[in-house]
Amino acid sequence: MDTRHPQSLPDGSPLVRFADVTKSYGDLTVLDKLNLDIAQNEMVSIIGPSGSGKTTVLRVLMTLETINDGVIYVDGEPLTHMPSGAGLEVASESYLRQRRSKIGMVFQQFNLFPHMTALQNCIEAPMQVLGLSRDEAEERALDLLQMVGMDSKKDQHPTRLSGGQQQRVAIARALAMRPQVMLLDEVTSALDPEVIGEVLNVIRSLNSEHNLTMIMVTHQMGFAREISDRVCFFYEGKIAEQGSPEKLFEDPQNERTKQFLHAVLDAN
Repeated sequence: MDTRHPQSLPDGSPLVRFADVTKSYGDLTVLDKLNLDIAQNEMVSIIGPSGSGKTTVLRVLMTLETINDGVIYVDGEPLTHMPSGAGLEVASESYLRQRRSKIGMVFQQFNLFPHMTALQNCIEAPMQVLGLSRDEAEERALDLLQMVGMDSKKDQHPTRLSGGQQQRVAIARALAMRPQVMLLDEVTSALDPEVIGEVLNVIRSLNSEHNLTMIMVTHQMGFAREISDRVCFFYEGKIAEQGSPEKLFEDPQNERTKQFLHAVLDAN
């Protein structure tokens, strides 16, 4: 594969690019030469059966996992590799730390620091990683907590918050780093049904009012259909089918897509 570093990217080039990305665990190939471009401000939902590679897409983009082959680019710069002479070499840890500051991720299980209040959870990384003063970090965090409806709970520790409240704090914490790309990994799967709506409303607001580039792995088919610019159906580490929500949900062409949608929509 040609891994020469692009000298410049024209307007309209993708903000995120997976170029022949392969991820394996031993003999198990989880991503199989994946090619995927995501435009700036695009909302892409990834759906598919368990084991299809959905969450791995987010984990390698967040550099929580290394890839075996291919290159991931963010904002025209290689993420997983760094320039070396006329080509690229595997990125160092210091290079990765710098590059992944452009990416924020919200996990299924919230991952808040239990010994910190909601406000403290939101100011720690901006102070330690971005070098913001405490006053700057607190001002930013309070704005974001207000945006997700959690400013009144800023002094509460996670154990005093409901699952939905913790997830909203986690979203504010990710946004405090001012990422260019927001990754959402099954953010409602650990929530009770009655609080799923409040988290989905926050995501809906981010998408409509803040023009974030967002990649969402979800089993909430109705929400994916409502909010996405594009839906990608993954099967065996590849994109089996992709398109607008209307096209993919109403007129799927791939037999695997049809089987999956029939199963999950009937189950609901």
